[in-house]
Amino acid sequence: MEITWKDFEKVQLRVGTILTADSFKEAHNPSYKLQIDFGDLGILKSAAQITTRYNLKELIGKQIVAVVNFPKKQIANLMSECLVLGVVDGSENVVLLTADAPVKNGLRVL
Repeated sequence: MEITWKDFEKVQLRVGTILTADSFKEAHNPSYKLQIDFGDLGILKSAAQITTRYNLKELIGKQIVAVVNFPKKQIANLMSECLVLGVVDGSENVVLLTADAPVKNGLRVL
């Protein structure tokens, strides 16, 4: 299905830095709880099913891309405030979308 440029502009893709990453044992599928700094947009929480490819320590400080204007979603006991983006590889692992050089948190991806 094609969308218009105007439709695409509604999706706010932003760069943020992961501040904290914790195991999310209450989630139905193996996940991590993340707190991500999006600069002027603030710190947002997210649940991410990235446990097979990433360990908690390596996530801290990683700049990722997320959708920040979806409605909040209750996942177990966490209110997820953004959707972290990734690519599903051939093994069903999620590879996070990242910036290839450090950028200011909160900048929009176009």
